[in-house]
Amino acid sequence: MTIAMVAREAGVSVPTVSKVLNGRDAVGPETRRRVQDALNSTGYQRRARSEPRKVGLVDFVITELDTAWACELLRGAEQEAYRLGTRLVLTVTHDRQANPREWLHTLASRPTDGVVLVASSTRQVAATRLRTIEAPFVVIDQYGGYDHDIPTIGATNWAGGFAATEHLIGLGHRRIGVITGPDDVRCSLERLDGYRAALRRAGLPVDERLVRQGDFYAEGGRRGAGELLDLPEPPTAVFAGSDQQAAGVYEEMRVRGLRVPDDLSVVGFDDTEVCEWMAPRLTTIRQPLAQMAVLAVRNVLEAGHPGGEPLRLELSTSLVVRESTSPPR
Repeated sequence: MTIAMVAREAGVSVPTVSKVLNGRDAVGPETRRRVQDALNSTGYQRRARSEPRKVGLVDFVITELDTAWACELLRGAEQEAYRLGTRLVLTVTHDRQANPREWLHTLASRPTDGVVLVASSTRQVAATRLRTIEAPFVVIDQYGGYDHDIPTIGATNWAGGFAATEHLIGLGHRRIGVITGPDDVRCSLERLDGYRAALRRAGLPVDERLVRQGDFYAEGGRRGAGELLDLPEPPTAVFAGSDQQAAGVYEEMRVRGLRVPDDLSVVGFDDTEVCEWMAPRLTTIRQPLAQMAVLAVRNVLEAGHPGGEPLRLELSTSLVVRESTSPPR
């Protein structure tokens, strides 16, 4: 017997049943009575948190699988689940704007040993909805901004943006463009802040005309590169907020008959395997994507969050220098 079955019996939502079970307010007397009646009639027995019954499954929820970034996360999660003797259940939400209620309902309707979430920003999944997940869960903090009681694993995005820009400054570049991710995404804003901080530290002006908003995809990188190259004084280098956006910059350079790094130095972010296959090979900021997923799976299976401070990890980023950057001509 699951909470979802109780919810159907009472004619209410799964979160409403969860509120009643946890003794929370914001449930009317009549609704509370219906839920209690449904609990009694179905014989629902709540699983004791102190002695959870393992089912050998970990849920992995992600927006998409058609990027090298997503595959790195999935690879790390699958390897760690296999090592720990459990199976990974994959849910792909497909649309970045999708309503999360469907997969949250699915998670609540069947047993799971833990949930790793790589799918949504706070705008899509409110913290109150995440708290209805009874199993241990961790958010891999690609989008960021969750409350401090939500366990997250992320990377040092500010330091990565700083290191990328500092590298270009060290090569002699003074007009450095940046193509960010979405402006409502925390990791994108942190990388942009790191870019600006590096310029200020070097005594260089922060020219907002050199800042272009992207979407972390190749299309956004190509569009941003085109706008930067059309400026009366185009940049001599570009920091792209992801490796995919850097690939878009490469394509825009190709159609214009320009060369990387002779005409424009390019730095990416992520260090996915595609960097080694780009020509020239891409200088980028490495964030340990697979390790982030490994730690998330390990945490929900071995530690959980029964009490104390929730997990808040930030793994280090590092600069990987290849052939896409050189001093300006």
